[in-house]
Amino acid sequence: MLPRIRAAIEAAERGQLDAAMTDGLAGHALYPWIEYADLRRNIDRVDPARARAFLDRYGGQAVGEAFRELWLAAMSRRRDWPAFLAAWKPSKTNSLERNTALRCAELTAREAAGRADAQWVRDAQAIWRSTGKPLPDACDAPVAGLEARGGLSAALRWERIDAAAEAGQAGVMRAAARGLPAAEAALANDYAAFIDSVHERALSWPKTERSRRIASLGLAQLAKASPSQAEALLPRYAAALGFTDVDRGRVLYPIALWTVASYEPQSARRLAAVPAVAYDERLHEWRAREAMSRSDWPAALAAIRQMPPKQRNDSRWQHFEARLTEIAGDKATATRLYREAAKKPEFHGFLAADRIGAPYALCPWIPVVEPAERAAVARDPALTRAMALRTLSRPGWAEREWDEALSRFSDAQRRIAVDVAQDHGWFDRAVFSLGKTDPQELRLYHLRFPLHHDAVIRRESAKNRIDPAWVAAEIRAESIFNPTARSGANAMGLMQVLPSTGAAVARRIGLPWRGAESLYEPETNIILGTAYLRQLLDQYGGQPYFAVAGYNAGPAPLNRWKSQRPGMDADFWIETVSYKETREYLARIFAFSTIYDWRLNGDALNLADRMRGRTDGPRKKFVCPLPELPVIPPPASNGPAPKPQR
Repeated sequence: MLPRIRAAIEAAERGQLDAAMTDGLAGHALYPWIEYADLRRNIDRVDPARARAFLDRYGGQAVGEAFRELWLAAMSRRRDWPAFLAAWKPSKTNSLERNTALRCAELTAREAAGRADAQWVRDAQAIWRSTGKPLPDACDAPVAGLEARGGLSAALRWERIDAAAEAGQAGVMRAAARGLPAAEAALANDYAAFIDSVHERALSWPKTERSRRIASLGLAQLAKASPSQAEALLPRYAAALGFTDVDRGRVLYPIALWTVASYEPQSARRLAAVPAVAYDERLHEWRAREAMSRSDWPAALAAIRQMPPKQRNDSRWQHFEARLTEIAGDKATATRLYREAAKKPEFHGFLAADRIGAPYALCPWIPVVEPAERAAVARDPALTRAMALRTLSRPGWAEREWDEALSRFSDAQRRIAVDVAQDHGWFDRAVFSLGKTDPQELRLYHLRFPLHHDAVIRRESAKNRIDPAWVAAEIRAESIFNPTARSGANAMGLMQVLPSTGAAVARRIGLPWRGAESLYEPETNIILGTAYLRQLLDQYGGQPYFAVAGYNAGPAPLNRWKSQRPGMDADFWIETVSYKETREYLARIFAFSTIYDWRLNGDALNLADRMRGRTDGPRKKFVCPLPELPVIPPPASNGPAPKPQR
């Protein structure tokens, strides 16, 4: 039946759907999506009666809410405000309240219907003050209506001007200034000019909190392009307007941040110049990272100890505080910190465990689910449609059905739904649906770290003499085991291989190259991706952490980082990688590798050995440091981790 559904949807999208193609399909669960495809094709010419009938049948379902959003946009374009209001029905299964253009169209519709009452004014004012960025064109009419009704006071105009200054939107500031008294409008326009380009007229602005803030925001904008120029100009404006530490901090923060992100020579001085009131977690960590990059261990330790407690107690900074304390000679304090960090099943927690010879912490949880309960969830109509739509390569529609089902499910049902999705090869649902509201769900390792194509992974890893857990970790990080994943940079398939890379690797290993589409074949992708990892490993001296960084960032940044900090210990080198994405990618890959080693073998290599490319070192057991939590018995070290028991 699904092939017929696929053909009907594709025909509808081409405008070639006929009665013969849908004969016998009207009762199928996916038939509404065929109708949706047919309606969507010519949405601006759909008869309102047909649209109303569709919404009457399917409103509240994912397909109905998807159509509602298209239909409302079409009614807005037609300016058919009665039809618009008849269809307007925000709910938790659609995004109408988050769609500013449609919210403004709804205001226009209410105004056209003579319903511009006090609530209308409050709703229009809420949109006006909701952002400092430009509003959609659909908001022009309600803003004009709000102004005509005296709903845009000077205070509201200044509120939007302030928000626009924060967003760096000088044009929005000028637009909001229209309607202010002449003297205020002139000052607001001069404020906008300063956001665009720093000028000396600001030295004569009134010494108010707003003038100071606007001046500091303009200088902060300049700091992103030219930290040195902003730093040179700051004293004049600070003196003229009476900057507070908060105002100075707005400027000195980006000066320091844009300098330290490249580890420029002035980094330490500029970081030290930022007032304490402007420091946040981001700047605290950069202060520690910058000192590490210079191997200034006392300064790095001092920076960590200045972090707020929550940040300092993260396993990352507990590990590095322990490392630096150990370097300073205080082994007892270092050991205590290592023990705390080692309780967390994360990259730095695993590193800390290695430093003190402790087992790795892992507390897996497999909830007990009754067969009848699981069957009931699996039969849910929206969930059934979601699985079928994914099979039809309609991921956006499938996600709409998934979201509609989860909006009704309890936490237990949601977890079962994730398990059902995995049975259908839809592995990313675990990443997007678990642990958002209940941190205990992060312990559902059998769902969060799926294993698929493991025979191919083991075979190709053995052929290329690399750890299969590393390959599984790359797949988990790159695509979450989605064989049709494709990035904006055109990386394709399970291991996100670029076609040019795939072709080059295929030539090198003597594999016939069948074009970019072959990268969507799981086995081909794993063969080429694993061979490429081996190539990178050989290229970078057998050091996996260099190979992982190169896989993510490419050769040029990697060579720069290697030359900047030669011989640095792997954990410090990873932490001082200047690209946030690559720094976090390295931590994910090595943490995932450790967990996948457990999934594949029941124990794991020492992470410290893994990062250095040693695959024959001692292996480590996993224990749960929280005995009151349910624990999966550890499997034999030479066999795979057990499958979840239900």
